[in-house]
Amino acid sequence: MIKIAPKSLIDLEFPVVCDQISELCITGLGKEKALKIQPFPSYSKTIFGLNQTNEYLSSKTRESRIPNHGFDAVNKELRMLEIEEAILEVGSFRKIASLSETVNTQLKFFKKFQEYYPSLYKTTSEIEYTTEIIDKIGNVIDKFGEVKDDASPLLQSVRRSINSVKGQINSSFAKALSTYHSFGYLDEIRESVVENVRVLAVSAMHRRKVKGGILGNSKTGSIVYIQPEATYQFTRELNNLEYEEKEEIKRILKELTEFIRPYKTLLQEYQELLSEIDLIAAKSKYAENINGILPKITKERELQLKDAYHPLLYLSNKKKGDKTYPQSIELARDNRIIVISGPNAGGKSITLKTVGLLQLMIQSGILIPVHEYSRVCLFDKILTDIGDNQSIENHLSTYSYRLKNMNYFLRKCDDKTLFLIDEFGTGSDPELGGALAETFLEVFYEKESFGILTTHYANLKKLANELPDMSNANMLFDSQSLEPIYKLQVGEAGSSFTFEVAQKNGIPYSLINRSRKKVEKGKIRFDKSIANLQKERSKLQKTTDSLKTKEQKAAKEKDKLEETNTRIQQKLESFQDLYDSNQCLIYIGQKINDISEKYFQNKKKKELIAEFMKFVEIENSKRKKETKKQQQAKKTEEKKVQQEVKKKVEVIRQKKKEEKAKMTEAERKAAEKPKITPKLGDRVRLEDSKSVGTLDKIEKGKATVNYGMFTTQVDLEKLELVQAMKKK
Repeated sequence: MIKIAPKSLIDLEFPVVCDQISELCITGLGKEKALKIQPFPSYSKTIFGLNQTNEYLSSKTRESRIPNHGFDAVNKELRMLEIEEAILEVGSFRKIASLSETVNTQLKFFKKFQEYYPSLYKTTSEIEYTTEIIDKIGNVIDKFGEVKDDASPLLQSVRRSINSVKGQINSSFAKALSTYHSFGYLDEIRESVVENVRVLAVSAMHRRKVKGGILGNSKTGSIVYIQPEATYQFTRELNNLEYEEKEEIKRILKELTEFIRPYKTLLQEYQELLSEIDLIAAKSKYAENINGILPKITKERELQLKDAYHPLLYLSNKKKGDKTYPQSIELARDNRIIVISGPNAGGKSITLKTVGLLQLMIQSGILIPVHEYSRVCLFDKILTDIGDNQSIENHLSTYSYRLKNMNYFLRKCDDKTLFLIDEFGTGSDPELGGALAETFLEVFYEKESFGILTTHYANLKKLANELPDMSNANMLFDSQSLEPIYKLQVGEAGSSFTFEVAQKNGIPYSLINRSRKKVEKGKIRFDKSIANLQKERSKLQKTTDSLKTKEQKAAKEKDKLEETNTRIQQKLESFQDLYDSNQCLIYIGQKINDISEKYFQNKKKKELIAEFMKFVEIENSKRKKETKKQQQAKKTEEKKVQQEVKKKVEVIRQKKKEEKAKMTEAERKAAEKPKITPKLGDRVRLEDSKSVGTLDKIEKGKATVNYGMFTTQVDLEKLELVQAMKKK
C-alpha cells in the first residue's frame, strides 16, 4: 500500500504542479479533480494511470484523434432528480442530452480503436451505452431549446389554435386601424405597444368614439392608448390558449423528468467519466509543455534519472528565455544513499527537489521530463525534510522541529522508503549536531532505505566514503570564476568554498585571513584538499569536453570519408562492369573477324558454319552457367524469405492458440458463475438488449417489466440484473 505524507507533497511543491494541470482542464469538474491529484495507492493503479496519460499523448501523433470531451456539469439537475415531483427545465434536458451524446461518442471511439488505446478503452468500457436518453429528449425538445409542436397531440392542437387566434388578432387590429384612421381619430404615430399588446394611438379628444379598452396614455395626455374591442376579445382567447399551452408543456416536462429519473446513477457515471477523461487530457497537455515521457517502470529497487529537469523551474525559465540545466542521478541496491555537498547556490536543493517531485509525479500518473532510457521504481513512502521548518504554532525552533521530524523518519523508514533531507544536521552545534546526524544516517543505512541528502558536515562526507552502499556527490563549481556549473558529479565530496566565496563577495582579505587562523588547521587542509580535487575535476571535465568535441568532429569526418569511399567504390565497380562488357564485345568481334578472314581465304562454307556454331555453343554454355548461378542465388533468397514468413505465421498461430485458450477459460468461468435471479424493484434488462426497466411483478415464471412509457411480460429466466433495488 503506497501512502505519501501530505507534508512531502507540500515540501516538493506538488500542489503547484496540480494547479498548472488544473489550468489545462476544460471542465469545472476536471479542474476540481486536478487540484486533488494524489499518488496512486498501488503499483497496478499507478501503471494503469501512466498508460492512460501516455495513450492520450500518443493520440496527438495519430490520425485517429480522440473526440472532444467537453460538457456542462449536471450537478444541479442530479439534485433535482432526487426530489419527488420536481420538474427539470428545458435547458437542463439539453445539458443531459449533450452529456449523453458526448459519452456515447467517447464509448464508440474507444471501442473502435481499442488496439491503440487499451487502457482508455478499459476506462470507458465499464459504462453503459444507450441512446434512449438522447432519443427521448430529442422527441420532445428541438435543437433551438423549444418544446416541439408534436411533443403531444394536445400541444399540437393548442398551438394551431394559438396561431389561428394570433392571425385573427392581427386581422382585427388592422381593420380597426384602417377604419379609425380614415375617421381621423388617430394620432400621427397611429399605433404603439403597451405591455406587449398592440394598441391604437388615439387623440385624447376622440377617445370616446373608439370602442375598446384603455391601456394607458402619453406623458402629456394628448394620446390615449386603446386596444380595439374585437382585438380585446381575441386577446382573452389567446391568453386562455397560452395558459393551456403552458400547462401542457409543464405536463410533458414532468413526464420527461420521470423518464430521466431512473437514469440518475448513469448520468453521475457519465459525468465522472468525462471529468476523468478531462483530467487525463490535461495531464497529456502538461506532458507536452514539459517534454514529459513515460520512462521504464521497474519492480527492481532502482532509480536512474538521466537528463532530468525540474518541471516548475523548466516552465519558469522557458517563459523568461533562460536555460535550465538537467541532472542525472542514480540510486540502486549497491548505491542506496547519496550525500551531496558543495557551496550554497550551487544547485544542491534543486537536485534534491527534482528527484522528489519527479517521483511524486510518476506515482500520480503524470509523465516526467527525463531521457527515454531512464528507469524508475515505485516507493511506498517518500519522506522529506526541506526548508525552514520553524513551528511558531507549536513553539518549536527549527532544530527542535527537525529533530521531531527525524524521529518520525526513524520510525517509518524501511527498504521501500525514499528520504530527501536538505541541509542535514544543521540548526545546532556543528560538532554535536553533526554527530547526531551521523547516527541518524547510520540507522537509515541499516534499514536499507534509499535517500539523498545535502550537507556541509565533513563527518557525513567521510561516512559516505566509508560505507559500501553509500556515496558522496558534489555540485561542480568553477574555482576561478566561483560560479556554479549546475552539474552533479557522483563519486567525491565537494568543498563549500567558504573563504573563496566570501572574498568574491567583497569581504576584506584581512578578515578572511583572521578567520582562517581561528579554524583548526586540519579542517582547513581537509577542505582545501577537497577544493583542489574539485579544481582538478573541473580542469579534467573541460579537457574531456574538448576531447569529446574533437572526437565528434573526427567521427563526422570519418563518416564523410566512408561515404566518399563508398561512392568511389560504386563508380569503380560500374566502370569495371562496363570494361568487362566492352572486353566481351571486343572478343566476340575479334572471333567473328577471324572466322570471316578464314572463310575469305578458303571459301569453305561448311567449315565456316561449323566454326561459327562451335563459337555460339561455347558462348551459350557460358550464358547457361551464369543463368544457373543467378537462379541458384534467387532460390536461396526465396528460401530465406519463406523461412521468415513461416516463422512469423507460426508466431501468429501460437498467439491465436493462446488467445483461444484464454477465451475458452473465460467462457468456462462465465458458465460456472451462478446467475443472479432479479427481485421485485430491481433494475433489469432482457438478454442482448440495451433497454433497462424496473421489475414490477413476478407470477408463475413470468415477469412484468415497467419501462416508464409501457410495461411488458417476459420469461423471468431471460432477464439480467442491472442494478439491485437500494435498501432504504
